[in-house]
Amino acid sequence: MSTSSRPARRVRRLSRARTAALALVVVGGLALAGCGASAPSSGGNGGGGGTSVQAGADGAQDGAASAPAGHISANVHAKQKNVAVDTQVKVDGSNGRLEDVSLTSAKSGQVAGTLAADGSSWQADGLLEPGSAYVLKATLTGADGQTVTKTRRFTTQSLTLAQQTYPSISPLAGQTVGVGMPVIVKFDVPVTDRASIEKHLSVTSVPAQAGSWHWFSNTEVHWRPKHYWKAGSTVTVHADVNGVSAGNGVYGQTSRDVTFHVGDRHIYKVDLKTDQMKVFSNGKLLRTIPVTGGQPGFTTRSGIKVIIQKYAKHTMNSETIGIPKGDPNYYDMKDVQWAMRMTFSGEFLHAAPWSVASQGHANVSHGCTGMSTANADWLYHMTRVGDVVEESGTNRPQEVTNGYGDWNLSYQDYKKGSALA
Repeated sequence: MSTSSRPARRVRRLSRARTAALALVVVGGLALAGCGASAPSSGGNGGGGGTSVQAGADGAQDGAASAPAGHISANVHAKQKNVAVDTQVKVDGSNGRLEDVSLTSAKSGQVAGTLAADGSSWQADGLLEPGSAYVLKATLTGADGQTVTKTRRFTTQSLTLAQQTYPSISPLAGQTVGVGMPVIVKFDVPVTDRASIEKHLSVTSVPAQAGSWHWFSNTEVHWRPKHYWKAGSTVTVHADVNGVSAGNGVYGQTSRDVTFHVGDRHIYKVDLKTDQMKVFSNGKLLRTIPVTGGQPGFTTRSGIKVIIQKYAKHTMNSETIGIPKGDPNYYDMKDVQWAMRMTFSGEFLHAAPWSVASQGHANVSHGCTGMSTANADWLYHMTRVGDVVEESGTNRPQEVTNGYGDWNLSYQDYKKGSALA
């Protein structure tokens, strides 16, 4: 072999080494290109110094980053204890679409919820029950086509009865009342966060009528329309307070819906100067009745009153209004007929056969509005709880809290009693 050929062989060997190194660089580069990248095609242009890149099934080119994995998150954690009952469970999905979410407990069954139209989130429609074990399960289909399922088990805080407040509602379900009847919600444990509770109270009616809530105490809130109810209305009270914070560690015990009806428009207008009562039904005058009101010292209140209760027979005893035995004004009358209570302090419409001679021209009662037995019988049998008695002619005003005195406030003043005003 001539000396001139040796350099040439060295050059060829060096060239092969560089070629092998370059191949390693290319292969290594592909290996680092990203997870899930397709292997380079061996077909195509037959080499030619270039590397062919093939599109993947999702349309992305081989070597590009794949779709990120789907993810599920929630506002409760696995094995979490003492979750507050006013928690509204929410599930969020990312890099995919929530397909199914369920929230159940052995005590209360499945909790209804709403899935967003785009599958991005789910939220429970209600709150949680105390001292309950819940199972939250969610399934998501990720953008990468993979299915993700998460299950979380958690328990809620336990509450004593002193930490829960129950809403009693009046009128009762199915009851027919007069046009002056307010909606009354009473709580057996005081509500100190009135705004929180009031946000979950509502009244709807057919036909629709504007109105407002008014708190009389931490245990009692009323709702009345701006004007007397329209005759024939159907009214539904929604007290969706289950699990809602009432303040000071107290929560709503349950949610309730009550539907009642409104009867004819009965308005009784009593003028204690003339001692006459005009009885109107749906705007029509049905009868004018001679009456007697309270004598001096027992003046009947003037204002708007609402029938609270009815008794076919009722015992009236002066000790209930502070007049003891031995007092010249003491009385104890058994079985007074056709008694219709207007105030908590003891004002009634009732039969008073003993005062017929004074009815129509003198006030001789201890504050009640008396009439003949025949007139009281007729009135009693057309009257409903919630009917309106508008009394006038005296200088003693009707108190707002003495009976259903809601109508003695202007609507503007009434609205100021709302915790959300």
